[in-house]
Amino acid sequence: MLATTRSRLHLVYPDGESPGGTIAQTLRDEILSGRRVGGERLVEESIAKSFGVSRVPVREALAQLQAEGFVTIVRYRGATVSTTLHKENKELLEVRHGLEVLAAQLAAKNRGGSVADELAAVIERARTQAPTPNATPPFHDLVAMAAGNDQLREMLAGVNRRVAWGLGHDPGASVHDHSALAAAILNGSPVQAGFLMDEHLKRDETGTHSEA
Repeated sequence: MLATTRSRLHLVYPDGESPGGTIAQTLRDEILSGRRVGGERLVEESIAKSFGVSRVPVREALAQLQAEGFVTIVRYRGATVSTTLHKENKELLEVRHGLEVLAAQLAAKNRGGSVADELAAVIERARTQAPTPNATPPFHDLVAMAAGNDQLREMLAGVNRRVAWGLGHDPGASVHDHSALAAAILNGSPVQAGFLMDEHLKRDETGTHSEA
């Protein structure tokens, strides 16, 4: 996690997190929040000074952000925040949508597979309005696990790391949607599960395409 002041950042590294990874996360958050805008230069020396580190972890962070599509690096000119992020994000959301629907269909064919009990718990929590335990994986991760397809799960994880914005969050609607989806999966209904996931994502993505 990060303790921050306006003039200087003091890094506190989570277990197993490298300085470059922590810096990348901070810069990513600043881009997503709009504090760093498209075309803005990311000066290694300035960033290194603000974090109190050498340029090496800053370069690692910028390389990671370039791979994720957040940053453009041009030789001899340095790094800038990507100016095509909106277009790329729209395309990634379209890819994510298709993969999520496929994951729901495969999960239903498996009737929840190795995480059937966890999906049943989703339904029970929705019924009783009980809080979700901290250790519980996010619902969409459960669906990907239930699909039983490691390649699909890796593809979804990769896309989700790169998706910058566009997913709304209505807690009440999400609880209802997740419960209905979990039931369709456990009932072994691929068509219904795919349809429900499609509708769920359409609600989450409302307004995204008009902004891109």
